[in-house]
Amino acid sequence: MASFAVFSPICPVFSQAKLNLNCKSSLFSSSYKPTLSSTKSSFLQYGFNLPISNFSGSSLKSKVMGTISARAATEKTIHDFNVKDIDGKDVPLSKFKGKVLLIVNVASRCGLTTSNYTELSQVYEKYKTKGLEILAFPCNQFGAQEPGSNPEIKQFACTRFKAEFPIFDKVDVNGPNTAPVYQFLKSSAGGFLGDLVKWNFEKFLVDKNGKVVERYPPTTSPIQIEKDIQKLLAA
Repeated sequence: MASFAVFSPICPVFSQAKLNLNCKSSLFSSSYKPTLSSTKSSFLQYGFNLPISNFSGSSLKSKVMGTISARAATEKTIHDFNVKDIDGKDVPLSKFKGKVLLIVNVASRCGLTTSNYTELSQVYEKYKTKGLEILAFPCNQFGAQEPGSNPEIKQFACTRFKAEFPIFDKVDVNGPNTAPVYQFLKSSAGGFLGDLVKWNFEKFLVDKNGKVVERYPPTTSPIQIEKDIQKLLAA
């Protein structure tokens, strides 16, 4: 069995902290099912809207194949992005090449906080030596439920849940200031413009090659994703 280097824990030892969790998870629908590859537009397939009427026979085939090849050569993966960690240090996501990634937008004061942080820690402990990394991105866009500073967020996650997986700088996941990594995630698993992230703790599963393979709504718990994680780790 191949061995994997484990990302160093982000948590020092802090005193126990207590926060009020006041998010009503009913604000989103549990039946939410994001549209994946079934809604891929001709733009995503070929790189532009191809005017079919202008081509015929071998000319059309040549144009299409050339466009596909050019797009494949420049297609991004998660490994092409750089982000900042919770301490403000630059982190190239290329360091996670060969790892399966579960990427989550987290919040400290949501009704989903306790269950998700607890299960994320359990899943990480179980699979971190087998090639899994969980990347947590704090976000304050949903009910203002991640209002703290980076040091406060880090202390909360480490003290209350003993989180050892990497936690990154607070980001926007929707709107004009969306972090580039989330622009990529949404466009890879939600159509050309990308479906909006609906709430705290939405999840993206990324394979060892940096490609998004699945997207899960906030109501899908980390434990429910475990079988999908196992399949990618075995691939």
